[in-house]
Amino acid sequence: MKDDHSSPPACDCRESAPDGTGGPGRPPEQPCERALASYRRALVAGSLPREEVAGCLSALHLMVADRRSPGSMIPVPPETASYAALAPLREAVLERRRALRATRTTLAAFESLYADVYRLEQPELTRLSGEAVISKALEAGVAGCREEIRTAQPGGGRPEQALRVALERDLGNLRRGIRQRTVYQHTVRSDRATLAYIEQVGAAGAEIRTLAEVVDRVIVVDLDLAFVPFSDEPHEALCVRHPALVRFLARGFDEAWARAVPVRPERAPLRTPVVTSDLQRAILQAVVNGETDAAIARRIGMSRRSVAEHMRKVSDQLGSTSRAQLGYLVATSGLLDG
Repeated sequence: MKDDHSSPPACDCRESAPDGTGGPGRPPEQPCERALASYRRALVAGSLPREEVAGCLSALHLMVADRRSPGSMIPVPPETASYAALAPLREAVLERRRALRATRTTLAAFESLYADVYRLEQPELTRLSGEAVISKALEAGVAGCREEIRTAQPGGGRPEQALRVALERDLGNLRRGIRQRTVYQHTVRSDRATLAYIEQVGAAGAEIRTLAEVVDRVIVVDLDLAFVPFSDEPHEALCVRHPALVRFLARGFDEAWARAVPVRPERAPLRTPVVTSDLQRAILQAVVNGETDAAIARRIGMSRRSVAEHMRKVSDQLGSTSRAQLGYLVATSGLLDG
């Protein structure tokens, strides 16, 4: 006589735990033919001896003990069995969700603490790509200025759209008591749009000077932050926060500032002898160095036609017949002395 409490026969079903790890007595991933056949026999017969019931049927609550007939098990409709079979899984999912929320809440407290400790620490060098990204970074940097903004702007006159944006921003900073110093190239003195901008910000307290050449664009905010071109490609910038590099850029600006000539639009003439001499010297030195008209125009912030006209006048003055001869005559004429 068989023991009514003996284990159910082995089943070919591939069993898995609710968490997917697998384990004996767990619901299977797929039912096997033997389990399907057993369940069919139970439905037809009304019950089966316990020893003939596959373990997966018990795990799925599709077969339960028959209270009126010890040692037998009766089939349960799948819809009814699903409540008992799925309840542990639902509870496990809910528990995981509760654990997820609790972990997020805990981490949020540490994130707040971390941000509070390191809120002032930012990358010392950050590459900025795209006009919109650079504009946002500049706005944020300038808005945080406490004392002074230094700006060097090469390339001659600036586009009117850029000047309109700069005017609103700069007037706001000047009203806050921020000192603003800007170095342009001498060629802006003949650009009406840039002169109109200079007149307005100058009346509000900005200081503007010009040089024959400005090496490259740079913006220094206090002594904490600077912006410089990342490459020769447009809309590529580098945000500098390294204290030593920012000080280096500020000192370079101050040296250029000391050599620059103030711009006072309300006073005439804008083209002073010093300005004219500076432009001539820069152009003639470039000729001696063998630079082309296009390269000189780009560096001086002047049109190529203006450079060519200046070269023609100097050639006529010195009696040169070639570019090479002109360079030699300029170098030996004494025009670059003093």
